Amino acid sequence: MIKACIDANVIISAVIFDGKPERVLKLAEEEKIRLVTSSAILSEVKKVLTIKFNRDDSEIKRVIKLLMNIGKVVDPKKKISKIAYGPDNRILECALEGEADYIVSGDKKHLLPLSEFEGIKIITASQILKIVRDS
Repeated sequence: MIKACIDANVIISAVIFDGKPERVLKLAEEEKIRLVTSSAILSEVKKVLTIKFNRDDSEIKRVIKLLMNIGKVVDPKKKISKIAYGPDNRILECALEGEADYIVSGDKKHLLPLSEFEGIKIITASQILKIVRDS
């Protein structure tokens, strides 16, 4: 099964806006991909949903619980500082620790331009949907 580390921005888009990011989470719920996440990613999701989108505590708890249920939460041992913007390094750490095949991100500034990290391909929500559909 394909293992994917999903960036907080894709998770938040899935919760707020639906569309392709929501379909990516559905793939994880349907066990068509294996979600790999970490407490740093979950914490970022919680923070952004609270501060930027003013979501209530019960909705945030439901989202975090869902992510923990459909994914494997890893505790990265290796610190990475490849990207100047620190939070994006947490994505790389999670993907590496969780032995992900893909990082799914919408980050056109830091993550997507790398295209891969230590053999892990960095792709968009659209790309993972196509990969799963074609497999």
